[in-house]
Amino acid sequence: MDQQQNSFVLTIVCPDTVGIVAAVSGYLTEQNCFIEESHHFGDPDTCCFFMRTRFSPRETSFSRGRFESGFAAIADRFKMDWQVHDRNVLPRVLIVASKHDHCVNDLLYRYRTGALRMTVPAIVSNHMDLAALAEWHRIPYFHIPVTPETKPAAERRLLDIIEDTKADLVVLARYMQVLSDDLCNRLTGRIINIHHSFLPGFKGARPYHKAHEHGVKLIGATAHYVSPALDEGPIIEQMVERVDHTHTVKDLTAVGRDVESITLARAVKLHVDHRVFLDGTKTVVFR
Repeated sequence: MDQQQNSFVLTIVCPDTVGIVAAVSGYLTEQNCFIEESHHFGDPDTCCFFMRTRFSPRETSFSRGRFESGFAAIADRFKMDWQVHDRNVLPRVLIVASKHDHCVNDLLYRYRTGALRMTVPAIVSNHMDLAALAEWHRIPYFHIPVTPETKPAAERRLLDIIEDTKADLVVLARYMQVLSDDLCNRLTGRIINIHHSFLPGFKGARPYHKAHEHGVKLIGATAHYVSPALDEGPIIEQMVERVDHTHTVKDLTAVGRDVESITLARAVKLHVDHRVFLDGTKTVVFR
């Protein structure tokens, strides 16, 4: 993969006030850093300010430690929650799925070709259907069967794998299990799910059969952060595709597979590029 030579992303969330952009850009100028890209947004509803800035140092003697130490005074002044991300350090993304392979296939293709700048330390599933796919990509595969009786133990095993692989992000690529409130809360902002509809319509099983019965004109998918409220977490990305009365259930399912794959991939890319900020029950997304 191409190296992002001396490139960093600074992310900031703080109370909205005057002077934040000037203070940040001024500090970057003092540190002889070139601003490659910058986005910011003040939310009038929450009075929170969000900022994402990609920058590159112009001096070979640049020290991230010194940069962060110097920036701390500005962060304290504006009460910032902030991070500096080195773009050469690729996020570790754990993929969790069941039997459906379209989203997993798409993510792995984009990972393999460098379209998604991440590493995949493992794939976890409650079935063995995707084991050959993981083996072809030389990715460790963990099979964790789930029954009502074994579900607590299965979730503890999943948490162990997340910790052991040092996963920064967990992606539910059509994982057909409902996670416990405890697990959802532990992974707040670090776990993404793809839902097979333009939420909140047609929840649960056989969504495309229900869509066909209701004569829908749009097939959609929603990628969102997982929360204890089923399929109601903060939305990252959504996509729709137009259909009509000539589409059979098989046709709708095929359209749905494409929409789900693209929507999930876009959401993962936005997250690993540090373009998504949680704002209560919603998100701020810089594209």
